Amino acid sequence: MARIVLGVTGSVAAIRTPNLYHALREAGHDVRVVATSTALYFFEPADLEPTVTKEGDTLPAGPVIRDSDEWPAVGYRMGEPVVHIELRRWADVLIVAPLDANTLAKFALGISDNTLTCVFRAWDFTRPVILAPAMNTMMWESPVTHRHLSQIIDDRGTCKPAERWPLDEASEVFAECAPGIVLVPPQAKKLACGDFGVGAMAEVPAIAEAVRRMFETAE
Repeated sequence: MARIVLGVTGSVAAIRTPNLYHALREAGHDVRVVATSTALYFFEPADLEPTVTKEGDTLPAGPVIRDSDEWPAVGYRMGEPVVHIELRRWADVLIVAPLDANTLAKFALGISDNTLTCVFRAWDFTRPVILAPAMNTMMWESPVTHRHLSQIIDDRGTCKPAERWPLDEASEVFAECAPGIVLVPPQAKKLACGDFGVGAMAEVPAIAEAVRRMFETAE
């Protein structure tokens, strides 16, 4: 099946990382997790299956790749692999789930200050990307969120959507104008903060189904 980079950011929804990781593995995919420092507050890398290192593998050992793998304390030595470039070369698909508001802003503006944002900036967009946002309702409904999603479409899309499309149509707008980037929209529920509204990450089966449909369409 596919080689997948699963990006995980600092949303409470990162507690579902082990479930999503195992769902993708059970579907036959080879998965490497790239976690931001704040994402590691919400799940234990030890809950993921160990990665079997193959001969000639240029990626760091272990299923979870951290910023310390990109910038080790010992310092860079000439000729060593550049982790985010090796990930881009290795992967068939980039999934970011959950995609928090901070990382969405970085993707939109091209900021590359951690391993995951470097992977996105260096990504070959002839290969698919799946984004599953997760944030508080007020953050999701902020005009800033709309602007950042629009910037990603403008930078990577094939057409320009209407100037002010509704957020509840975000997945359809991406499908029409940026078909290589699948947006799995957040759902409405009681959030970890106690608020009720749209902003919770889509359920794990919905994200896994987006991956399945992607490869079904490609066949």
